[in-house]
Amino acid sequence: MLTYSEKLTLTPWEMIEADVIALRQVGFSDAAILDINQVTGYYAFVNRLADGLGVELEAYRLEEAEQRNGEVDE
Repeated sequence: MLTYSEKLTLTPWEMIEADVIALRQVGFSDAAILDINQVTGYYAFVNRLADGLGVELEAYRLEEAEQRNGEVDE
């Protein structure tokens, strides 16, 4: 699932039917694959929308992210 989402995010033009088949082979239903695709696409959309409008992360959110994950690029 993560490989599929990463490919869809980074190189969507390279998606092929085999990517969907691979998810089916490990037990994902077509409905689950649609969910994976929609959630991945939604996050890509929201991130591009925020970046395009210059939305900045609120200071307290940045601090929370740094505490959880280490350094965060601004």
